[in-house]
Amino acid sequence: MKKKLDIKALVSQDTLNSELEYERALIAERQLKLLADEDSQYHLWRKALRQLIHEYEKKEWSEISKLDDRKIKESDEAEMEAEAERVFLLERKNLIRSRLQELQLNQGDLCALLGHRSKTHFSELMNGLKPFTIRDIVILHRLLGLDIRQLVPTTLSLSEQTKIKRVIVQLKKPRLQLKKEKLILKSPRQR
Repeated sequence: MKKKLDIKALVSQDTLNSELEYERALIAERQLKLLADEDSQYHLWRKALRQLIHEYEKKEWSEISKLDDRKIKESDEAEMEAEAERVFLLERKNLIRSRLQELQLNQGDLCALLGHRSKTHFSELMNGLKPFTIRDIVILHRLLGLDIRQLVPTTLSLSEQTKIKRVIVQLKKPRLQLKKEKLILKSPRQR
């Protein structure tokens, strides 16, 4: 996946620059709708995202004569990629929660173990509103026994795969190939 969803970073932008950012903004706006009652900051982020979404739609989708097959295909691919990211983040959150339950820990305990002082910040990490640091991921891996692929998405967008395959051809290295990625969604206890 390209740059992952970071809602705070997305909100701080002046404009959405691609279909992928647009699709991520749509998903983030729905997530923030659920969290807005929790914290007024989420309400402000949601309002800012709605403005960015509106401006993008006005710029990119308002003139039907400018819509072509390429634009539709780009939109479809971005929607699939953003949805895959959303599903990954949800699965990761559920796996972490499940493992915490098995270990009789709560989110506050994990927050302390990771060295995060703010439960709000940790909630944002768990919900995919902000990205985990590499340090957090390593600790989650070692502490909870989760496979790294359960914690870090290892998929590549179709455009990235195409670029890499093109370079492989240019390098004339036919033995070099991108491996097919298999998602690991089960907890270690389920194997």
